[in-house]
Amino acid sequence: MYLLPKEIIFPPVHLADENGILAIGGDLSVERLLLAYKSGIFPWYNQGEPIIWYSPKERMVLFPKELKISKNMRQLIKKDEFKITFNQNFAEVILNCKNIYREGQGGTWITDEMQEAYLKLHKLGFAKSVEVWYDTKLVGGLYGIDLGHVFCGESMFSKISNTSKLAFIYLVQKLEKENYKLLDCQVYNTHLESLGAVEISRKEFLKYLKK
Repeated sequence: MYLLPKEIIFPPVHLADENGILAIGGDLSVERLLLAYKSGIFPWYNQGEPIIWYSPKERMVLFPKELKISKNMRQLIKKDEFKITFNQNFAEVILNCKNIYREGQGGTWITDEMQEAYLKLHKLGFAKSVEVWYDTKLVGGLYGIDLGHVFCGESMFSKISNTSKLAFIYLVQKLEKENYKLLDCQVYNTHLESLGAVEISRKEFLKYLKK
């Protein structure tokens, strides 16, 4: 495992261990975070731990044209009960992602330091959000890093069933219209798979980052 120096650098991603851990330490400066995402690396750690940087051997991604929308979600969209906005309340989205209860998890991986760092990225136009509203209440959403041709998803939340999925669908449809190569979902889970996400190799993922 590589201990990062003060210099804004990362080791080659192929040096990550079998769990995808590449390095520890460093900081969450704008410069380091942008270099990380452009290099196929992301931070993931708990409060009180050193910063841990990952580059999984298998990367979960969604190619926008491969989006799967279930019958239930199509019916929900057709009802038009929710309003969807883009990049209108990033601060509340990341706060909700941080504080929302997640079954089976003892706490959040969005530390105070991480929240502050992504707010800085948002002010610079790199971190963006999708919001789902019911009347005037924020009930779902997601946020991530926009690299211009790849969107790196970070976290989602729902206060009403399926609203994070709604945010995800609208984001993917927007990315397809704007000719994005893919949506980076980082690591495998069945929820993402049901929406059409697949695993590709780290090597293939890096090719898309460089396009």
